[in-house]
Amino acid sequence: MISGHTRLIAHIGYPTTSFKAPLIYNPYFESRGIDAVVVPMGCKAEDYPSFLRHVFRLSNIHGALVTMPHKVTTVALLDEVLTTARVAGACNAVRLSAEGYLQGDMFDGEGFVRGAQRKGQEIAGRRVLVVGAGGVGSAIAASLAKAGASEIAVTDSYEPMMNDLAARLEEHYPDLKVSTGSDDPQGFDIVVNATPLGMKPGDALPMDVSRIAPETFVGEVVMTQEITPFLAAVRDRGCRFQVGTDMLFEQIPAYLEFFGFPGATAEELRDVARISY
Repeated sequence: MISGHTRLIAHIGYPTTSFKAPLIYNPYFESRGIDAVVVPMGCKAEDYPSFLRHVFRLSNIHGALVTMPHKVTTVALLDEVLTTARVAGACNAVRLSAEGYLQGDMFDGEGFVRGAQRKGQEIAGRRVLVVGAGGVGSAIAASLAKAGASEIAVTDSYEPMMNDLAARLEEHYPDLKVSTGSDDPQGFDIVVNATPLGMKPGDALPMDVSRIAPETFVGEVVMTQEITPFLAAVRDRGCRFQVGTDMLFEQIPAYLEFFGFPGATAEELRDVARISY
């Protein structure tokens, strides 16, 4: 029930058709009696810098979830960028500080790492390939580095973004081996699709699946369907894998803390979520 007292969390991105967060947060808020609501807001890239500032002038705004294509852009729009967002070069959560400043952090990578570890996948000392160096790929690479990966290879069709991510990884993790430019998954312990490939019917696979070893752990970020063509292909090869929504469920407890709400477990969130495909 939305009232004049309801705290608003804007879920900002474009397009909104693939948004899953409202189907998790809102049932959770209802189940816990929290007077808050997550509302999808479709905002195109050219309108976003102005819109972000204006939405935080609303008297009932509590925070914002930020998704594609705005995660990288958001960093330059903040008054304060917290540590993980600095390393990732991207932001997916914004709040107002007590002093009225816009603060931002990044939780995609933490969600990915928590999910992988809960499935028994070790991160420390492992070799990782991340295909896609945008907001979500950068966040995942940053969190994998923080968790102790020994080598991270990153690749993206847009070389400046790829190279910037590599430079930030090398700056903050000088002992980490970093390479760029190849999407060949052979020889890696963990392989991640952090591109939008798989969101639309007929999309190409993000990499050559025949080069992925059966013992490799594979991660997906696409959430438009649970088993994407990429995951179906690696499943056929016998790989263990993580679906896109696993990353989402695992990061939401950290989001809730960031926004000052009562905590939750991933299991509790799954029990009340109303996600369908």
